[in-house]
Amino acid sequence: MRFEVGMQGSFSKTVSESDVYLFAGITGDFNPLHIDLTQAENGRFGKRIVHGVLILGFISTVIGTQIPGKGTIYLEQDIKFLGPVYIGDTITAFVKINEVLNEEKNILKLDTYVKNQQGEIVLDGFAIVMVSNY
Repeated sequence: MRFEVGMQGSFSKTVSESDVYLFAGITGDFNPLHIDLTQAENGRFGKRIVHGVLILGFISTVIGTQIPGKGTIYLEQDIKFLGPVYIGDTITAFVKINEVLNEEKNILKLDTYVKNQQGEIVLDGFAIVMVSNY
């Protein structure tokens, strides 16, 4: 497949309480800000927030299934967490090809960001990926 600057994809999901608990169980990240309602209510955000790396995983979904798609592997990911995501938020991960760094090896630079249901960017960054001929 030929990759061109401007190609893009997205993935939306409402993050549920079970998503957060399953992620905590898989990773072992039981930070009270994510799983303890009482402690989270007394914290900076006033309620439980979703793990940032869980939100980053939705960018990986777009990269691995849409743009660039099957056979894509991460080489690098740069991210900035700009705002919290709460349980019950609907988020959309966006990926857009920004630059073809090496056409022969299918190495691409991608713009990556996530918006919440209010249209606020909650995660921003870029990825460098390589598409292999698996």
